[in-house]
Amino acid sequence: MSLYRSVVSPVLSLLGGETAHRLTIQLLKSGLAPKDVLPENPALAITVWGHRFRNPIGLAAGFDKNAEVATAALGMGFGFVEVGTITPKPQAGNPKPRLFRLPEDRGLINRMGFPGDGLEAARDRLKTRDRVRIVGINVGANKDSVDRAADYVTCTRALMAYADYIVCNVSSPNTPGLRDLQARDALAGLLKGVKATLGARKIPVAVKVAPDLTEADVEDIVAAAVEAAIDGMIVGNTTISRPSSLRSARRSEAGGLSGAPLTALSTGTLRMAAKQVAGRFPLVGCGGVASGRDAYDKIRAGASLVQLYSALVYEGPGLVRRIKDELSALLKADGFTSVEQAIGADL
Repeated sequence: MSLYRSVVSPVLSLLGGETAHRLTIQLLKSGLAPKDVLPENPALAITVWGHRFRNPIGLAAGFDKNAEVATAALGMGFGFVEVGTITPKPQAGNPKPRLFRLPEDRGLINRMGFPGDGLEAARDRLKTRDRVRIVGINVGANKDSVDRAADYVTCTRALMAYADYIVCNVSSPNTPGLRDLQARDALAGLLKGVKATLGARKIPVAVKVAPDLTEADVEDIVAAAVEAAIDGMIVGNTTISRPSSLRSARRSEAGGLSGAPLTALSTGTLRMAAKQVAGRFPLVGCGGVASGRDAYDKIRAGASLVQLYSALVYEGPGLVRRIKDELSALLKADGFTSVEQAIGADL
């Protein structure tokens, strides 16, 4: 067992979820966080959206909500980092407590509700970041907005100059009514508005969808994405479902469930999406990634890139290197000389 799992994680759990998270952000800002200085395996490099990713493992949105530590997080060994979700106006989010550990299940439940400093504060921070590595910007709508689709356009207009790619988060379960934006006509209109805002700028736009989708839902979302000519899809966000296998005392808390209990569901939905997308744009697999095997399963199910967040709470920063090493070994064992060759191998 690692030092992080045996000592650091139990101590952080005593502080409460948000306090521990804030302490982690401060550690990254101080420059004292662990760094992955080992060389990257060239077999893990991949080109997506015109960007060359050093490896396909990314930090999902939700960790760096206010774009405070993107460069420092990249130093942990990620191939890319996604900041946000960023909303036009600052907002407090939902009442506390709103973040709960499920240690027996290696999961989390959150009902954060997009708390954040707003786009102006995020823009000021993003202006000064190192542009050498890949950073995506995840945008959303304010809870009290009277025109939520317009909020995505507002954020895109303000932040696009600092984004390597933009993600429209229409799938958080913690802002009432937000998931209604996944309906075909609403989604197509929203995404067309975002694309129009970019004008001639060649900035990739992706949409982040829920894992709680039927085949018909996925068909409608893919149709809307194709109609709007967007560039990718992230599958998926947290789930509102509660597997019967959950054991933790907090399992019935309201909010989105993430971590290990989400792995099978998110990979299954990803596979369903990949079949319908049929290579028309890249997919990003997100949800329950805690090992190289989890990442590899998503790649074989159709993902070009993979994201994680919740597993860091339990495993610590060393997890990133471990996943890359495990993924490299799995690729080699199956005779693949590059990660690109494994994309969709199970389809």
